[in-house]
Amino acid sequence: MIYYDFHIHSCLSPCGDQDMTPNNIVNMAMLSGLDTIAVSDHNSIGNVASCIEVGKACGITVLPGMEVETAEEVHILTLYPSLDAAEEVYKEVYKSLPSIKNRPEIFGQQMYMDSEDNVTGYEEKLLISPTSLSMNRLFDMVKSVGGLFIPAHVDRHSYSVLTNLGFIPDDMDIKNIEVSKNVEDLDAYICSRPELKKYKIFRNSDAHYLADIAEKNSYIDCKNISELFTD
Repeated sequence: MIYYDFHIHSCLSPCGDQDMTPNNIVNMAMLSGLDTIAVSDHNSIGNVASCIEVGKACGITVLPGMEVETAEEVHILTLYPSLDAAEEVYKEVYKSLPSIKNRPEIFGQQMYMDSEDNVTGYEEKLLISPTSLSMNRLFDMVKSVGGLFIPAHVDRHSYSVLTNLGFIPDDMDIKNIEVSKNVEDLDAYICSRPELKKYKIFRNSDAHYLADIAEKNSYIDCKNISELFTD
């Protein structure tokens, strides 16, 4: 079994706390007993490489992730088998963001960091804007590089595919969804939404603060994390 948390924001996300540095994230995950995490900032992979480097030193696997906001204002958690695969999608995501400048006094800083938690720069384009990419287009991009396309926090009343569209489109071969930690009784929730029974469900923290990173609760029944991308 592999214990995981695939939805963690770093200090690059403007809504992420400034304490969400590569070393703090990885070490908190280690203290929580996790085997694998993904750093999944809003519309960016800018701090993923640093977190991967720290993870290797600590014995924790860090997957490249990104929480993309589509043109429908739906949040999609995307996970990638390699940094190169993530980079290919990220280039298109970044180009599709509107040219709105971040206002740190309102939205928060967007900090790039190295593996020693030194600030190497600031992202000026606001990352929490919707991209111009449709769900279908993003799905095709993610699948083309062998990644996972996971509609995020489907139970929430904002930025959720079920809230914004009212359904999960059946013209895409979506196999996975994320149900947020706010749902205490998962079985009861799924019974209330029987159309969700056919999906594999991930439970993540969506952590913006160190204390929110998941405990050793959610796991994948496999021996190697690479199996995650072979389903």
